[in-house]
Amino acid sequence: MRENKVKTAVDFQLHALPAPGKAVIALGGLSAGLEYTDGKIAILTEGAPAARKKLRPKAATSRQKLETFTDLSQGDLVVHEQHGIGRYVAMVKMVTDGVEKDYLKIAYAGADVLYVPATQLNLVSKYIGAGDNPETKKLSRLGGDSWEKAKRKAKGAAKDLAKGLIQLYAQRQRTPGYAFSPDSPWMKEFEEQFEYTETDDQLRCIAEIKKDMETARPMDRLLCGDVGYGKTEVAFRAIMKCVLDGKQAAILVPTTVLARQHFLTAKRRFERYPVVIETVSRFRTPAQIKDILRRLGEGKIDLLVGTHRLLQKDVIFKDLGLLVVDEEQRFGVTHKEKLKELSKQVDVLTLSATPIPRTLNMALSGIRDMSTLEEPPVDRQPVQTYVLEHDWSALTDAIRRELERGGQVYYLHNRVETIARTASRLGQMLGEDVNIAIAHGKMTQEEINDVMSRMTDGEVDVLVCTTIIETGIDIPNANTLIIEDADKMGLAQLHQIRGRVGRSTRRAYAYLTYRPGKVLTEVAAKRLGAIREFAEFGSGFKIAMRDLEIRGAGNVLGPEQSGFLMSVGYDMYLQLLEDAVLEEQGRTAEKKTECQADLTVVASIPDRYVPMPEQRMDLYRRIARIQNEEEADDLVDELIDRYGDPPRPVNNLITVALLRATAAGLGITELTQRGMNLNLTLGNMDFARVSALCAQDKYKGRLLFSAGEKPYLSLRLKKGEDVLRLGQKLLEDYAKSVDTPGRE
Repeated sequence: MRENKVKTAVDFQLHALPAPGKAVIALGGLSAGLEYTDGKIAILTEGAPAARKKLRPKAATSRQKLETFTDLSQGDLVVHEQHGIGRYVAMVKMVTDGVEKDYLKIAYAGADVLYVPATQLNLVSKYIGAGDNPETKKLSRLGGDSWEKAKRKAKGAAKDLAKGLIQLYAQRQRTPGYAFSPDSPWMKEFEEQFEYTETDDQLRCIAEIKKDMETARPMDRLLCGDVGYGKTEVAFRAIMKCVLDGKQAAILVPTTVLARQHFLTAKRRFERYPVVIETVSRFRTPAQIKDILRRLGEGKIDLLVGTHRLLQKDVIFKDLGLLVVDEEQRFGVTHKEKLKELSKQVDVLTLSATPIPRTLNMALSGIRDMSTLEEPPVDRQPVQTYVLEHDWSALTDAIRRELERGGQVYYLHNRVETIARTASRLGQMLGEDVNIAIAHGKMTQEEINDVMSRMTDGEVDVLVCTTIIETGIDIPNANTLIIEDADKMGLAQLHQIRGRVGRSTRRAYAYLTYRPGKVLTEVAAKRLGAIREFAEFGSGFKIAMRDLEIRGAGNVLGPEQSGFLMSVGYDMYLQLLEDAVLEEQGRTAEKKTECQADLTVVASIPDRYVPMPEQRMDLYRRIARIQNEEEADDLVDELIDRYGDPPRPVNNLITVALLRATAAGLGITELTQRGMNLNLTLGNMDFARVSALCAQDKYKGRLLFSAGEKPYLSLRLKKGEDVLRLGQKLLEDYAKSVDTPGRE
């Protein structure tokens, strides 16, 4: 931490001015901050733009998110790009050439051990793919050719898969679509009437979707945002853009409850505009549906909201321009096939809080476009999540605490035949003054609507329900959730249900329970541990990846692909698939040179600077991925914000990462220091460039070129010379030496 750091005290007195060297946190209302120089006082308001400007890191790619969210822990399987699958042992410190450095220790088959320098952690990723039992996974043997064989076989399989995927998804790129008009004044007016302030992420996603819609090819975009992050508003703006061009839009949802929620929300959002909105579901009468479908075919309905009833043959749109699919993972295979037929030349926007791995895979592989909402709404708090044995006494205490603060409770009991008995028991324990209601899928639509209306109006204190509340229910006053037999539910489902609470500024609580005395399976324990671990904002993407990790990725791409995927791991397979997709599209996959750096400088993250090993590991990997000065500056800003001014070893580490990136771009495969010599191993031999460099006066007598199986340049260091500064200068001169006279 910074040596000159000012000691900070927290004082909650509203009107007290801070003493020198202290900070005061106070509640109040100011439109902006101010600085009073004479009194040496600065007031910073929450969310001030100046305070936010440098704190938001540069948006990470989907690949980087995948790496960041799979943090290593001892015993995990890992994949090294060049050496294959091993088991992570520990981060160890070793002294080489008189300098202490951090290495990742990886155990391979037999007694083989590999020590990976912390500067090269970008070559290591967590292995995902063996499913429930990674202990049985066969480790690679160092020095053999088994890893290269496995990669070649997996690459061949990836090519076969890519052909099918390209035919299915890249056909949309070639299919002529409709190019929507740029925003009209009505569109801008519609956006301005949104009652909340949009987050920066919402504005970015809206801009990406509009750009897609304005091009003459069908859009196929996945909008991934956590529950309650404003996906619906983003979708409504796309719908408005569609309707203003005289085309029809449809929202396809998995449940009747969600269809009703979207229908009512849409009616409210579009009420000031001549947009005709209707809904079809199994609870509409045949006469009502017949009338709706007639008007739909005549083009008199602008927006149709419905369940899979929308996919039936008698539903014919006059001019469908946009299809919004909510929670795609909830639809079956048959429905998805019909969906493909419906959406051939139509813009498609898929909304998901937890994208299914196959969809995620396509998004990551560049076959499908993806937008992510990662910024929480203002004043929203994460849901406090507990995993515990079912204990009536503890749970009734939790319910009473919620009711005492004027809130409401969801009690999820997912068995219709015993739900009434559970509600009765709760009534006996809580007393007659507590209003308890029941909701489940076998009730009629009128009964469900009645219960939900009473819940919305605050007439119901505790709603005992099944997973019918999983999607679409938005009751901000309900902020305690209790789930029975949570160990029987999937990770994505648990996350989705937990999203029903915490939709206001009030702290919400979720209690995930399992039967007393029950021994949880390893998968269930991992699942409940993950849902508790990922309680913070923006967990949807993380949960999709952890779900993939727990279940294994074998069933993601079909049985014919699972063996190849498991042989190299999900991340490596993804890279091979990306390359195969590019080849199928007629583009060449970029071949990147990897440069190893072994310099006699102290370049590490000291324990005293970042005490948590997991955070050090993540930072090492992020530093190893740095490609340019801008990325380095962003990371340094973040380090200062989180840990204080970085010490010299950390600055050296970042400089080494920049040297590696620069050298790799020049075709240099190794930067090594041997005593007083700095050696550059040349992967791409360019004799004219080397000659021009050696001919420079400042390098005469110091720079030697050695030709051989591995040609290299060797620069003699002077005593006390800074090897990092000299390395930077040498690489700059090597890059410029291409422009010598006589060269084409």
